Amino acid sequence: MTKHLQRLAIASVIACTAAAQTAEPEAPASLQEAIAKGKVSLNARLRYEHVDQPATDADALTLRTRLGYTTGSYHGFTAGVEAQNTTQLVDDYQEPGQTATGHSVVADPELTEVSQAWIGYVNKDYGTSAKVGRQVIILDNARFVGNVGWRQNMQTFDAVTLKNSSVEKLDLTYAYLWKVKRIFGNPPGTAFTDFDSNSHLINAAYSGLPIGKLTAYTYLLDLENAAGFGSSSATYGLSLIGSKPLGDSGVTLGYRAEYATQSDYGDNPADYDADYYVAELTAGYKGFSLKLGHEVLGSDGGVAAFQTPLATGHAFNGWADIFLTTPATGLRDTYVAFSAPIPGGVKATVAYHKFEADSGGADYGDEVDFVATYKINKNLGLIAKIALYNADTFGVDTDKFSLQADYAF
Repeated sequence: MTKHLQRLAIASVIACTAAAQTAEPEAPASLQEAIAKGKVSLNARLRYEHVDQPATDADALTLRTRLGYTTGSYHGFTAGVEAQNTTQLVDDYQEPGQTATGHSVVADPELTEVSQAWIGYVNKDYGTSAKVGRQVIILDNARFVGNVGWRQNMQTFDAVTLKNSSVEKLDLTYAYLWKVKRIFGNPPGTAFTDFDSNSHLINAAYSGLPIGKLTAYTYLLDLENAAGFGSSSATYGLSLIGSKPLGDSGVTLGYRAEYATQSDYGDNPADYDADYYVAELTAGYKGFSLKLGHEVLGSDGGVAAFQTPLATGHAFNGWADIFLTTPATGLRDTYVAFSAPIPGGVKATVAYHKFEADSGGADYGDEVDFVATYKINKNLGLIAKIALYNADTFGVDTDKFSLQADYAF
C-alpha cells in the first residue's frame, strides 16, 4: 500500500469512528431516496484579464465551468462530487511553470479535473460533522487557509475534516491534509506543482464574548515535496473580531486585531522565527463603509519572512498579486478602502495600499485598486476590477484589468 493510500485509509477510519461514536437513529430513508433528492450545481464564469508590465503584457479570455452533485442525507451521511473545466478562448499569456512565452503570467491554466469528491457525516444532536476526501476548506477570513476563489481553478484539499459545535458558541475544527490541489494545474518539475502534505489544522472560535469572536489557531504545515519544502511552517495565533453600533447614529464600528507567530517546520531548510499582526477598523453607514488597516508579515533579519502558502492571497495586499509570496525582508501594508452603493444597483470599492519592508524599511511601492459589482439577478452577476501597482524597490509597475460574468444555480 502506498504512503498516500495509507493516509487515506487512516483518515477514513478516523472519520468513520467519529461517525460511529456520535450516530443516533434518524427517520427511515432509503439510499435511493437520498440520491433522488440530491442537488445538481452549475457554475460558469467567463473572464477577460489584461496585464500590462514594462517588458511584457497579457490578454486572457477564459471560461471556467463547474458541474457538481451532492446527495441528500441518508442517516446523516452525504456525498458530493464536482468536476471543473477551464477553457482558454484567448491565450496570449504565460501560465505558471510554462516556458517563457513573451507574455505576462496569468494563473489560469487550461485543464479538466475533479475538483471535489467527498463523503460527509453530520450528527445534529451532538453538533458533530466529518468529511473525508477532496474538499474546499476555508478558515476564518482565508488569510491562512482558503480556496483562492478569484482564480479560475480554485484550491482544494485531500483531507479529513472534523467539526464540533456541541459547546454553545464554541466552534472547533480539525483537519488533516495529505494533498493540496493548488491553482496552477500541477505542472511537473516546477515550483507550481501540487503539495504533498502531512499537515494539521486546528481552529477554535468562541463567539460568546461581549466584544466579539475570539479565535485561536494552530497550523502545522509539513509540505513534503520540493515545491513545498520552503513553505513548511508552524503557525500559532489569536484573532479578535467584532462590531458595535455607535449609539443611535446609524454608524457601526467594526474591528479586527490579530497576532501570530511562525517558525520553520518539517523539511523547511530555513531556520527562522517571524511574527504577523494586523489592526483594522471599519465604519459603516447605510451601505457606505470606510476601512483603515495595517498588516505586517514579519521578517527574521531579512533572511526569511512569515508566509501563508495556503491562503486566498488575492484578497490581501493588493489585487495586482505582487505579494502572494512574502519577500525575505517581510511586508508592511498600510491600507484604506472606501465602499459605496451606486444608483442602479452597482456597489463599488476603491482602495489604496502603501507597501514597505519589515526589515530595513525599504519603500516597496504603492497600489490603487478599484472594483465594481452588479447583480443582474439571483443567478447572474458582473464584476469589473482594476489594480495599478507602482513599483519603487520591489517588482515592476503592473496594471491589471478584469471583466467577469458569473452564472450559478
